[in-house]
Amino acid sequence: MIDTPNAPSRHRIYEDVIAILFGTMLVSLGLTLYTKATLISGSTAGLALIIQYATGMGFGPLFFVINLPFFALAWLRMGWQFTLKSFISVALVSVLTTYTAQWLDLGTVNPYYAAIAGGAMLGMGVLALFRHRASVGGINILALYLQDNFGIRAGYFQLAVDLCILATAFFVVPFDRVLISMLGAACLNLFVAINHRPGRYVGFS
Repeated sequence: MIDTPNAPSRHRIYEDVIAILFGTMLVSLGLTLYTKATLISGSTAGLALIIQYATGMGFGPLFFVINLPFFALAWLRMGWQFTLKSFISVALVSVLTTYTAQWLDLGTVNPYYAAIAGGAMLGMGVLALFRHRASVGGINILALYLQDNFGIRAGYFQLAVDLCILATAFFVVPFDRVLISMLGAACLNLFVAINHRPGRYVGFS
């Protein structure tokens, strides 16, 4: 018989650092694909993309500013460690999305591919951050709080919110791109819902 430890082991600091770096890189790559194909993501990233498409302002600064109010909830309800790691994650995504388009010349991107591959990258990045008690801010923070305290699955809650954001996008981007964006939102949130369940992953920090 294999002995089961009484308590899960804590993540070490270097493990958190690696997860945050790789997680935010995946999120940034997914958002770069979305931007290249003029697609819309969900959560605060979706709001930032809508404003970017409507005004021409840069995504990075918009994403950072939109997320600031949600850190009050994170600090009060989720603790300072979660808040700090999430703040760093949001800051990294803001910077990386600004420079990824310069570092990576994508040319033409098929919107269906961008929706599926970008959604998968976003899902993997968000999941990596979730498992190390961090997030990319905004609705993710609220989703984690609801899951931890009320048992509401984070992925399903985000899916409902994302559909509302995508509905708003009909006023900004072409109709077909919004529909394709819904495919990406489904890939992202179902990936998180299937893989991020209480008790499935024992590591924490």
